Amino acid sequence: MKNFSTVGSRLVVAVLVFAAATASAAPLVCEFRADAPDQHVVVKGDTLWDISGTFLQKPWCWPTVWDMNREDIANPHWIYPGQIIWFDRAAGRLRLGQPIAANSGVNDPAAERLRPRVRTDGLGVDAVPSIPPGVIEPFLTQPLIIEDDELKGAPRIVATQEGHVFLGKDDKAYVRGELGGNSAFQVFRPGAPLKDPVTRQIIAYEAFYLGTVKLQTEAKPGAGSDVHTFTVTTATQEIGKGDQLRAVPPMPVRNYVPHPPAQPVESRVVSVYGGVTHAGQNQIVSINRGKLDGLDVGAVLQLYHAGATVSDSTAKKGWFGREQQVKLPDEEVGSLFIFRTFKHISYGLIMQVTAPVQIGDIAKSPE
Repeated sequence: MKNFSTVGSRLVVAVLVFAAATASAAPLVCEFRADAPDQHVVVKGDTLWDISGTFLQKPWCWPTVWDMNREDIANPHWIYPGQIIWFDRAAGRLRLGQPIAANSGVNDPAAERLRPRVRTDGLGVDAVPSIPPGVIEPFLTQPLIIEDDELKGAPRIVATQEGHVFLGKDDKAYVRGELGGNSAFQVFRPGAPLKDPVTRQIIAYEAFYLGTVKLQTEAKPGAGSDVHTFTVTTATQEIGKGDQLRAVPPMPVRNYVPHPPAQPVESRVVSVYGGVTHAGQNQIVSINRGKLDGLDVGAVLQLYHAGATVSDSTAKKGWFGREQQVKLPDEEVGSLFIFRTFKHISYGLIMQVTAPVQIGDIAKSPE
């Protein structure tokens, strides 16, 4: 099953009951496919999206058809090759384990309805992965978005070793600014501003990731040195004067459980990663909504081309012979899986699409 994909480096199967997330939100309807099989044996190479797509019309609906609750997201449940996913048609649910025999007794161990069980022995290295980790792994810890508050206080390189124009691995960099007790930093260079497609206001800056540096000697104001001395530990691009530092963030938790946002969200595509204007499946885009808007890792949004406003030449004309204007409906083109969030902006991986996604397209809560 290779016609679907999803996000993450470990498959986490857990459940989210969305209907109770907000009183104003409409209940989420998760429909099974007419040709859904009775069961599927999990094999190496499957993904959560793969398996879901064989049973459900919308693959990300997977969590809503398990009999569990929101709290289970914090306590991951793994799925492994050799296990069986079966369709309990009577209950309208998916089960993990063996199907119930038609004439089995209540106490028959073979008849037990198994649910995903907690693995406590590490991260489950044999668990079925969601997608090849390389698709989004570079985006998990490297700075993608630099917001205004980070730009103002970020330490910066003010001089280079022996006046070099650019620095490479093991070269020294001289830095001014508050380190906040940190010793390991990422080096970035602010890129083009990201403007909200609706308000046209700058909401963040994309960052060019340049490499990492490690503190060698901290500044001692009043004792002969006003700058910190750093050593370049990695360099993916040339590092130079004016480039800024950000403390290396902790490795994020990768419990990629697909779910609708906890509150209604409507956003616009701000940029396509890589500087192009259109994107297809498995490409990354940013949208103009983030943590402060209720988005979190694993949220799934539907993507739409915004309907154009056109003149209705068939209707009666208005004042001065003007034709009436009508807005065409938005056209759904795919889904977006959010894997990293900032205050006002988020990054998502485009899932199955029927048309290229472009800047200005709509991304909103599933209907």
